Amino acid sequence: MLFEPARHEALAPLAWDEGRARAAIEAIVRDTEAAFVPGRWWPPHPSDLEPGEDPRQVSPSLYFGAAGVVWALRYLAAVGAAPHGARREDFAALCEADRAWLAANGSDDRGSYLMGELPIAMMAFEDEPDGALAHTLPALLERTLEHPTRELMWGAPGALLAAAFLHEHDGAARWAESFRRIAATLWSQLEWSAEHGCRYWVQDLYGRRCSYLDGVHGFVATASALLRGRHLLPDWPAWQQCIAATVTRTARHEDSLVNWPTQLADVARGPSKWLMQFCHGAPGFVVCLARWPDAELDPLLSAAGETVWRAGPLAKGANLCHGTAGNGYAFLVLYQRTGDARWLERARAFAMHALAQSEADRARFGQGRHSLWTGDPGLAVYLWDCLRGQAAFPTLDVFFA
Repeated sequence: MLFEPARHEALAPLAWDEGRARAAIEAIVRDTEAAFVPGRWWPPHPSDLEPGEDPRQVSPSLYFGAAGVVWALRYLAAVGAAPHGARREDFAALCEADRAWLAANGSDDRGSYLMGELPIAMMAFEDEPDGALAHTLPALLERTLEHPTRELMWGAPGALLAAAFLHEHDGAARWAESFRRIAATLWSQLEWSAEHGCRYWVQDLYGRRCSYLDGVHGFVATASALLRGRHLLPDWPAWQQCIAATVTRTARHEDSLVNWPTQLADVARGPSKWLMQFCHGAPGFVVCLARWPDAELDPLLSAAGETVWRAGPLAKGANLCHGTAGNGYAFLVLYQRTGDARWLERARAFAMHALAQSEADRARFGQGRHSLWTGDPGLAVYLWDCLRGQAAFPTLDVFFA
């Protein structure tokens, strides 16, 4: 079996309710605004803390910290999903806090997209294109060029994605040049697997050497950034061939279903555990390949979507990275690619289930989960995308609203 049933739960028999979805978005925004603490932003949720971590240490990161919450509130207001309070964001203070948080964790990875100050400077750039933080962006993009992780969260692929967003935002040649320079470096770092007949990256991550394939730390996350800026790459045909080969030759098929192991090393023998979530498994592959330029991979992506549906909602909760909402984005992608209404129906079914999970989580902990990739603001964006029937995974598919 390509997924582990114990990691999933039966889909709740809840009919899609547009009014309830809109009310939930507004409630999440109101609760998040009310939970703001000046100078400390949003305290971490117990579920976002590792054993032994200090609950007083606030993360400013885009992934599960203050920058992500700020981004979500600004985005939801900009697209008309919910109002945003009049608070003016202090991006300089947020950058300082992020540097201190990184230092406390033994890191100087300020150029990290999901954990560093790069996205904070991008938001500041949106508000004040000629401001002090905006001028730090070129140097921040360069900081991860030779970073050994070679993945979205900490390494050069995050800067690659940021450069693509920046170029879309103002069309400046410097961002296109950064994009091409980062892509060329990543191409030079690809390794060849004679066993599987495809290319891959090795990640030096958290003290381990890995060959991740997934939607955060792995190959397909980098592919997503490359797809976004493919019009900037004169060698895109070579990249397209490379990505298609790796995605196709690492897929595992069982009957009419498809999933991917977490690492290239697990392709032949099978992984120790089959995961089915955005950050590891089929949902992330579908989402990251949403911009694939032709129909070559569509049968594979549709089979992956069927696997996500067969597995059902994740028992871990509602969130984007490893929860029901993140998996639901795979259905929205397939609806956009195929126009088949059943994918939208499935996305909305997962949305109602995720909303129920979020409400149960709040009742259990007595508080909301104020983070983007792991909490309620990310769910609010997913609900909005289900309302409008479009897939725009937060800070992966969209940054500047």
